[in-house]
Amino acid sequence: MPPPSSAWHHSPFLYGAGTTSNLQARYAGADLAAPRQRARATSTVIVATTAGGIAGPLLATPAGHLATALHLPELTGLFLLSTVAFTLAALTLLLWPRPDPLVLARTLPVASDESASSDSPARPGPGLLVGVVVLVLGQLFMVAVMTMTPIHMHAHGFGTAASGLVIALHTGSMYLPSPLAGRLVDRFGATVMRLVTAGTLLAAGVAAALAPGHSITLITLALVLLGVGWNFGLVTGAAIVTNSTPLATRAKVQGLVDVAIAVAGVAGGLASGIVVALASYPILAVLCGALAFVAAPAAIVAARKDSARACPT
Repeated sequence: MPPPSSAWHHSPFLYGAGTTSNLQARYAGADLAAPRQRARATSTVIVATTAGGIAGPLLATPAGHLATALHLPELTGLFLLSTVAFTLAALTLLLWPRPDPLVLARTLPVASDESASSDSPARPGPGLLVGVVVLVLGQLFMVAVMTMTPIHMHAHGFGTAASGLVIALHTGSMYLPSPLAGRLVDRFGATVMRLVTAGTLLAAGVAAALAPGHSITLITLALVLLGVGWNFGLVTGAAIVTNSTPLATRAKVQGLVDVAIAVAGVAGGLASGIVVALASYPILAVLCGALAFVAAPAAIVAARKDSARACPT
């Protein structure tokens, strides 16, 4: 059997780069929105990813049949499908949003509540730390618990069909609540939603820890709560980051924040296995929930102290 082409070794990196660019769309959706409507605009972009998240796995079999018909290995069908999807996305971004929303936003007058969110026209405001903490913690918690849940279920006798159903419902809960999250952030403010996010993640951790290993219903409930908490954190954190960052450096800061989120996901995936091996799945869930609940309010206090030092009376 001939060795696989080197192109296949590089393709995950290319698809990863495309995904990275695609993730920035959630910020682009808020570029032209008023500060009090940015969370809703961001949530609209996020909920659109639900269609792809659900349709993608369902198209695996038809894509395999297409690859076979083209005399290609069956598993390459997903790569063909992804190539078409990324090409359409690239054409949409190249041809549709003209002028570029971020460039256009830089030509518009800065709202008074937006200018007050940062210390200077080129430096992020103190609230940025809170947004980063919310996003990073949500990603770390979600990846850690989600990664270990199928293994936990398998250890209690469940098969791949059961774990697949739980993860599918979890994935849906990660994106479907986006419109609700956006409206809540715009209506009640980021401070309230930071606390709601922390409380929801804590509830998810406790539910996962207390759910009997044989109860698929309670495990599903815990994973749905985890998805909702992650979604609240994603929408809230993205709104905070956008509102706390001046237009001149917004794209750069948003990119760095996404790097931090990715690192948190990797760390959560690696640490979760170690914690479960040394302790247990319930311990992992409780630790993640406690960390999210304690760290989010702590970040709020730290940001307020920074704001007080930056604007002395």
